[in-house]
Amino acid sequence: MEYQRDEHRVHLILYHLVWTPKRRKAVLKDAIAVDCRRLIEQKCAEQGWEIVELAIQPDHIHLFVRVWPSVSAADVVKAVKGLTSHELRERYAVLRKLPSLWTRS
Repeated sequence: MEYQRDEHRVHLILYHLVWTPKRRKAVLKDAIAVDCRRLIEQKCAEQGWEIVELAIQPDHIHLFVRVWPSVSAADVVKAVKGLTSHELRERYAVLRKLPSLWTRS
């Protein structure tokens, strides 16, 4: 991996983020997983974050992402979990049965 450079700094910031659906339900399958991947990729591209690796399993997600120093891990999680929860729960009735799509962790 190459370091990123701007006017005043040289950096290489990578976050490995893992999160699960509420109660670790295996709901990330088939069309839901495809839409979830598309939404995550869309949000990261919009923010200028580079996805190094994205693995969606039926009961959890691994996101390995490269960001700028001004972006915290909490910012990435908030943006991605917020968008995917809203869009997926709106589209798929099976996800509305859960009290929330993602765990708080």
